[in-house]
Amino acid sequence: MSIACGIPILEGVYCLACARWLWQKCLYTAGHESENWGLATGEEFEPVPRLCRLILANYEDDICDPLWAPPGGYRINPDWVVVRKNYEETVGHVTPYMIYLDQDNADIVLAVSGLNLAKQNDYAVLLDNKLGQTKFGGGYVHNGLLKAAGWLFNAECEVLRELVERNPNYTLTFAGHSLGAGVVALLTLVVVQNLGKLGNIERKRIRCYAIAPPRCMSLNLAVRYADIISSVVLQDDFLPRTTTALEDVFKSLICLPCLLCLMCLKDTCTLEEKMLKDPRRLYAPGRLYHIVERRPLRLGRFPPVVRTAVPVDGRFEHIVLSCNATSDHAIIWIERESQRALDLMLENDKIMEIPVKQRMERQQSLAREHSQEYKAALQRAVALDIPQAYSPSEYGTFHEMEGENSGRSSEDISSVSFKRTKESWDGFVGRLFDVNESGQMVFKKS
Repeated sequence: MSIACGIPILEGVYCLACARWLWQKCLYTAGHESENWGLATGEEFEPVPRLCRLILANYEDDICDPLWAPPGGYRINPDWVVVRKNYEETVGHVTPYMIYLDQDNADIVLAVSGLNLAKQNDYAVLLDNKLGQTKFGGGYVHNGLLKAAGWLFNAECEVLRELVERNPNYTLTFAGHSLGAGVVALLTLVVVQNLGKLGNIERKRIRCYAIAPPRCMSLNLAVRYADIISSVVLQDDFLPRTTTALEDVFKSLICLPCLLCLMCLKDTCTLEEKMLKDPRRLYAPGRLYHIVERRPLRLGRFPPVVRTAVPVDGRFEHIVLSCNATSDHAIIWIERESQRALDLMLENDKIMEIPVKQRMERQQSLAREHSQEYKAALQRAVALDIPQAYSPSEYGTFHEMEGENSGRSSEDISSVSFKRTKESWDGFVGRLFDVNESGQMVFKKS
């Protein structure tokens, strides 16, 4: 009898707990995630809207006569387009892309477009992944995106090498949106492990901007490559926060809000320590740039601000219950808000009238601060016992060597690095791919 009397009390407590969780989730906004991050500067954020326009240009049939140009146009020179390939030429291996020689900004850009909802091959790339299926570079990565990155590198490495050697003072930038963002992030990993294929280009000349990326690499890789990979996320975008299998997401597009609520509940009930200790859990790559421009509960907007950090824990771990969770993923909105944010940064700089010498000193200081923040993130990853994380060596000579072979013990790093530098391209391909019965190359399962 006493037990039966206690059941209503338990039900009441349970209902109150659920109501409290729902209330907290409704009040939770994307701005809470980055409220303690530092503010980005105009110098470091300048490439983002420009690269968004290059990605958008991939959707045009004729760049000289565009149909979908954003306000102000694409601001690109058609004569500087070196390579441009559509779906027929990529044969479904990757989304359309272009290689653009940006002579105004001394930059060689490979821009990859995002997921096309009408193309079955794009779904095949994005959904080709199982938890812990593929290990690469000392961590875990998304299987389908790595195959796409490998195909793209094999197809265009000769063109990129020629451009890099012909323009020794230019940077090499990879940029992509959505599915393309995951491809370029993993392409950067492949390039860093095979610098010889691009004429031994220095690592500091390589940059990657992943716009609204999927979670495509394990935490140790996401932090380790934060010096050259940057992810840009507009406020409530759901994809960088989606830990559920993407196959389930796209099967549930009709009831996506229901799925997002279930994902919220699952993430809330999962201990953060368990998340961090899972080496197979994938994350958004590199340094994060978070564009925030809406107030909580849609109570108005404020001028967009861009916050940046190299977080280890709290790396977009929770879905935001928002009606903008899907619209914030659109490249057209990201381009617009990133341009607004950049204009505000440049306007503030103009008001302050920073002299050229002081501006150069600020750029040097910014690079130094980013380097310190990057090292601090690596050290925090070690302190949190992130699987296969490593602490940067105080000896700069061995920094890159240690980074590329972090999955090995410190005693055999030098010998492994020596073998890697001597390895041929055919040997590298042989380690990653097999040939099936029909003669096609398929990625090896780890």
